[in-house]
Amino acid sequence: MRSASIRRKTKETDISLTLALDGQGKAEIGSGVGFFDHMLELLTVHAGFDLTLSCKGDTQVDFHHTVEDVGIALGDALKEALGDRRGIARFADRLIPMDECAALVAVDLGGRAYLAYEAPLEGKAGEFDLELVEEFLRAFSYHAGMNVYVRMLRGGNRHHEAEAIFKALAKCLQDAVKVVSDRIPSSKGVL
Repeated sequence: MRSASIRRKTKETDISLTLALDGQGKAEIGSGVGFFDHMLELLTVHAGFDLTLSCKGDTQVDFHHTVEDVGIALGDALKEALGDRRGIARFADRLIPMDECAALVAVDLGGRAYLAYEAPLEGKAGEFDLELVEEFLRAFSYHAGMNVYVRMLRGGNRHHEAEAIFKALAKCLQDAVKVVSDRIPSSKGVL
């Protein structure tokens, strides 16, 4: 089973995280940030992963450290769970609607990190600053070693915008981590 457990402890956060790529969409998530937990649950369920996450963060300051550090830990877990990435599909893209909104996401799990983010989410969803979606994605992509491209094709309700992004990312990850061969998915022979 492709899985990883990560422990990350800083002055700002204390995170324990277990990720199983070949899961059943089971989520046990407690970051201390309700809206973020909801987005991570969507990611887990729609990717078909299993994710257990516990985070104690300095949320009395704001949610930034928690969201960014969870992105770091989740990226580290994905990278570890993928191992040498032998046989994975590697690339995926998805266009996902959420009621009046639609998001396009593409990923490359080729080992190099990059985030292209064209989804200027503004304001809040509940108490959650939506600009933190980009911060999560940056930390996640850089620590996982993946390219992530996000474009909001049609906006609307702020909650729906974020949900479309997380669901599209989930489906991309589900497709990209699938084992489809026995070779390294690169013309170079290594990732």
